[in-house]
Amino acid sequence: MFDFSNLKKIPRLAAGSPVAMKGFQEMDKAALADGAISKKHKELIAVAVALTTQCGYCLEVHRKAAVAAGATEQELAEATFVAVALRAGAALTHGTHL
Repeated sequence: MFDFSNLKKIPRLAAGSPVAMKGFQEMDKAALADGAISKKHKELIAVAVALTTQCGYCLEVHRKAAVAAGATEQELAEATFVAVALRAGAALTHGTHL
């Protein structure tokens, strides 16, 4: 399902709604910039979120950004298991609705 050549279609989407695209790009840049939480840690958060949303594109983009920001294989592994714990925990707590 995830064909990275699809990302080449983003400019076409942006052309169809340039104001929204500009807003998204500005928000994305601001959200992932160094702040009280470092860029590296924000990218590790993004990796964990991408694992829970199961977005292959986000996984690759944020894995690369996390590594570029200094994330180690051990940090990526730990971020993975944070995502695993959250998905399993969500299944457990949703089980209380049965």
